[in-house]
Amino acid sequence: MEIEMKFKKMSKTKSPFNPKTVSVNLVAGGSAGFVEICIMQPLDVVKTRFQIQTKKIPGDPNYYNSVFDCLRKMARNEGFFSLYKGILPPILVETPKRALKFMTFELYKQLFGTLTPTTYFMAGLGAGVTESFLCNPFEVVKVAQQANKAQHTVAPSSWEVTKQIVRADGLGLRGLNKGLTATIGRNGTFNMVYFGIFHTVNSKIVQPKDKFQQNFQKFLIGVVGGVVGSTLNIPFDVAKSRIQGPQPEPGKIKYRTTFGSILIVFREEGFLALYKGLVPKVLRLGPGAGILMVVYENVHNYLMKKFPDKE
Repeated sequence: MEIEMKFKKMSKTKSPFNPKTVSVNLVAGGSAGFVEICIMQPLDVVKTRFQIQTKKIPGDPNYYNSVFDCLRKMARNEGFFSLYKGILPPILVETPKRALKFMTFELYKQLFGTLTPTTYFMAGLGAGVTESFLCNPFEVVKVAQQANKAQHTVAPSSWEVTKQIVRADGLGLRGLNKGLTATIGRNGTFNMVYFGIFHTVNSKIVQPKDKFQQNFQKFLIGVVGGVVGSTLNIPFDVAKSRIQGPQPEPGKIKYRTTFGSILIVFREEGFLALYKGLVPKVLRLGPGAGILMVVYENVHNYLMKKFPDKE
């Protein structure tokens, strides 16, 4: 009887679906996602603009040559707050998305059993694939808003863009869920590398006693994981932007499937075109990944101490 009670207590405490675990992941993940988005959103807009940009048209005032050039032209032509276009969809989805990401990572990690680098990488892959189904409709709306080059004050709201997409193409894979497989490829690859590198390295190195040094060390590991993950998954990200963004010819769908879009970009624009937006993507997701993990770990640890398990 005593062994059975201990087993039940252990299962309740460690289960990722325990009410306390769910609540802590929700608050910690949501806080981390909100902070990261508010700081890094302008670079996400720049990344999307570069990825949907095809060839230079002489005299085009909206052709971007660099990250700074894009930021400058957007602020000048569309207003300063255009740098935050499409911020509402990710803010709305980040709380449940981050909660789902960290909860499913813990769940998959438990399913694989022994904590090895392979476990961390595979659990990260599973978490990335799972979160893709939740965030993809928000990504479709976000990309549509970021691709709109109208003045920020007259550009349609997130809700208006959502209604336009649903009205024109419905809820399916050509409407509010278009680009789903590209999102799965992008998020799955990134989270596999991000969680894999972070937890493997963090579990094998000595943890400093000083709190600031601990946070700085976790930040650096998160940056490395974010940079490597962003570099490996960007062809999927380019394909996603092409599928979810405006097509070159109105009324004609050029970019349909993930690998088909990657092949079209490669054939027409060359291999390096598959890495369009890499600089702003790395500038955003490198430090962003570090910020995300530091905020998550600190909020998570604080909540666990603030609300200890009852005996």
